[in-house]
Amino acid sequence: MNKYQIERIAVIGAGSMGHQIAMLSALGGYETHLQDIEQSSLDKAKESLEFQMSKWVTKGKIDEASLQTAFNRLHFTTDLNAAVREADFVIEAVVEKLDVKKELFSKLDELTPQHTILATNSSTIVNSKIAEATSRPEKVCNMHFFFPPLVMDCVEVVKSDLTSDETAQAAMAVSEKMNRTAVLLHKEISGFIANRILGALTKEAVALYEEGYASFEDIDLICKKALNHPIGPFALMDLSGIDVAYFVNQQRYAETNDPEDLPAKCIEEKVKAGELGRKTGKGWYDYSKKEVKS
Repeated sequence: MNKYQIERIAVIGAGSMGHQIAMLSALGGYETHLQDIEQSSLDKAKESLEFQMSKWVTKGKIDEASLQTAFNRLHFTTDLNAAVREADFVIEAVVEKLDVKKELFSKLDELTPQHTILATNSSTIVNSKIAEATSRPEKVCNMHFFFPPLVMDCVEVVKSDLTSDETAQAAMAVSEKMNRTAVLLHKEISGFIANRILGALTKEAVALYEEGYASFEDIDLICKKALNHPIGPFALMDLSGIDVAYFVNQQRYAETNDPEDLPAKCIEEKVKAGELGRKTGKGWYDYSKKEVKS
């Protein structure tokens, strides 16, 4: 048993973030349960992980025996109670909507042992707003992974005024065992560090596009060639999901009531059209015809 008494981790939500976080957990040596309400999502997650990890084997990043050991630690279930009833640490990775997260954390508060730490992978919502739904705000924190978690080596661990030092340090220790670099934020701010910086850039890029200064393709090109960014802001929205950006803006507006925080018109149009990026085959770019270099 490790320093923070964490042996079993549950990850809630098998989407683009959750299934990769669960894989990191299993690779880190934790007995891991990945839970989702849809069996089809779990099946897709398992298929995706098997494909991605096979590439790790091919590249020599892991050997077959170690990979099989990790997969043996990873369990897939639609049963929330079965996933969390013995968990020492839970990481929530569901849709970026406060009401959904609060409802889930209320259930987690009832189903998990009293010692269990409850972390949210939210990319923008501060944990104190979610912890209100629990009886253990001192054991709630943000543990924000970046997309895709199996590639991106960073986790923002965020404390609220009520989050205990022990909880924060446990989240840092879990990140370390997952082979991820964790950075501790000592107080809350919506969007944290990386997404506040990225959001400012993306907001300006969208404004320049909507005002007709350049095409979105050329704005991406300038960011890559002039700023040396590995991917442009529009291609990045496609990668992470345009709906994610939309929900983040909605949540920010709900907190500030500032019209400047509302989703941009072009973003709203994409979401209404179901053009959400790579996951739907079309976003800013069309992925059904050819692969767009990012």
